Amino acid sequence: MTARQVDLPLDDNITTDVLVVGGGLCGMLTAHRLQAAGVRCVVVEAKAVGSGITKNTTAKITAQHGLIYADLVKRRGVEKARQYYDANMRAIGNYRTLAEQFSCDFEEKAAYVYSTDDRYKLENEAKAYHELGITSRIEESPPLPIDTVGAIAMGGQAQFHPLKLLYSLAEGLKIYENTLIYKVEGRVAYTANGRKITAKHIVLCTHYPLINVPGLYFLKLYQHRSYVLALENAPLLDGMYLDEHRNGHSFRVYGNLLFVGGGDHKTGKRGGNYAALEALAAQVYPNAAIRYHWATQDCMSLDGVPYIGRHRAGKENLYVATGFNKWGMTGSMVAAELLCDLIVHGQSDLEDLYSPQRSMLSSQLLMNIGGAAKGLLSIGGPRCAHMGCKLHWNAVEKSWDCSCHGSRFCESGQVIDNPAKKELRR
Repeated sequence: MTARQVDLPLDDNITTDVLVVGGGLCGMLTAHRLQAAGVRCVVVEAKAVGSGITKNTTAKITAQHGLIYADLVKRRGVEKARQYYDANMRAIGNYRTLAEQFSCDFEEKAAYVYSTDDRYKLENEAKAYHELGITSRIEESPPLPIDTVGAIAMGGQAQFHPLKLLYSLAEGLKIYENTLIYKVEGRVAYTANGRKITAKHIVLCTHYPLINVPGLYFLKLYQHRSYVLALENAPLLDGMYLDEHRNGHSFRVYGNLLFVGGGDHKTGKRGGNYAALEALAAQVYPNAAIRYHWATQDCMSLDGVPYIGRHRAGKENLYVATGFNKWGMTGSMVAAELLCDLIVHGQSDLEDLYSPQRSMLSSQLLMNIGGAAKGLLSIGGPRCAHMGCKLHWNAVEKSWDCSCHGSRFCESGQVIDNPAKKELRR
């Protein structure tokens, strides 16, 4: 597969009904759905479409986001938990429909969450599934190379190749690449090269929100890194497997390759990285060879549910989609549905569930505040161009990383991951 030809940057002032900022899968799906509804839409991307987080996913499309449903029932009730499941199952169906039109290696697979040491968690989640009417079973001996106490299964899930779909969607959209938006005022977005885009509605699909101080996203979000090895000559599994522990491992197959994920850590902190995965592979797949490897970065919300909807109170024409908690493929399709409904109809049945204005009270909020304060008050070292936190050198990936909000810079100072928009100057 080859990347599409890059469009020219915007070189004039323009007007449109909807401006979508961000050329990842979330932005493409949102623009595609809006255009299908008859809405005039423009997409702008700071680099090339598909050059951000979308290209680094393991591309699972699933409503099984770890052991989330027992917690959702407890915190938000049966109705909201069921609504969450239904929204994500609709997302799978919407991908299935697109895959009939655009070739993207869509395959239906069962999804499994396994545990290495806590059977009770699986059984508690199974009770929540039963309460919500979700068909499931506990697999006693999942075919994994590590010891487990079982795995809870969810059928009717899927996997695919996101860039194949993204490039196909892009062919039917009006896109300006190499066009960085640095400021939004009212209904006008300003580009780095001095152009203006006037729109009735502006949608921020930029992974970490372009505007994050108004709206308190710098407190609502933190970023997390994880790593993947693609192995040749390893046993191929039928299904997608995920450890219920955040620092555990995931497994899924693409063609003749086995993807093994893990090594997770908060951005700017130390973690297992590739070394943890390489050690596991050497131990359990001694005959396998590493064909590819990559890392990704995810925005994590305070409560495990993404922030999708109106950016903040009083900004009726500004929308956001972020905090997908490592489930950005399914979340992107949910966001496309929700955002299109808000723009076209003025409301959505999902609006309350995913509202960015919902309560922020959580233990994670205190951790975010404490981490940011430590980063701001630490002495010495280069400082992040976002809010001035101290940066930490990532020797594995050769980058300067911010543990406050997740910005990353290459050794020469260019921005790798937002929210920072300016280069690092030391």
